[in-house]
Amino acid sequence: MYPPPQQQPTYNHAMNQSHHARPAAGLARWSTGLFHCMDDPGNCLITCLCPCITFGQIADIVDRGTCSCAGSGAAYAAICATTGMGCLYSCVYRTKMRAHYDLDEGECPDFLVHWCCELCALCQEYRELKNRGFDMGIGWDANMERRNRGVTGGQVMGAPATPVGMMR
Repeated sequence: MYPPPQQQPTYNHAMNQSHHARPAAGLARWSTGLFHCMDDPGNCLITCLCPCITFGQIADIVDRGTCSCAGSGAAYAAICATTGMGCLYSCVYRTKMRAHYDLDEGECPDFLVHWCCELCALCQEYRELKNRGFDMGIGWDANMERRNRGVTGGQVMGAPATPVGMMR
């Protein structure tokens, strides 16, 4: 006769959910999303106009000051100018950063994030370091000096305030 009908597997919604819905055990989420560039409009503008500046700032912090912001930014600019493939260089720093801070990779591997969304990835990495307490404008050495002095997240002193209103 006929063979017995095979039992159809039942659909389990929980099994079908992406394994990236929550970070893997021990991994942290990014503090901001990949496409939240306008959370820091100033950085977004700088990154769009001259991504080598943002990359240099990120690389200086991620490499813990072993290569200066200017050196890293110049290398990135040279790679972009000669090959147009700066994303292959910058994705290495995303991987280093994720390893150092135990960040979840997300839905896409680092090279694909940088290949498809280079500027958004740089902005996200910049915001992540900033949200972790780094002043991105002063570099690794100055951040460590501040940390050693116990200064965290304070404002840098600028010009003295001037009174508002008419004065003679």
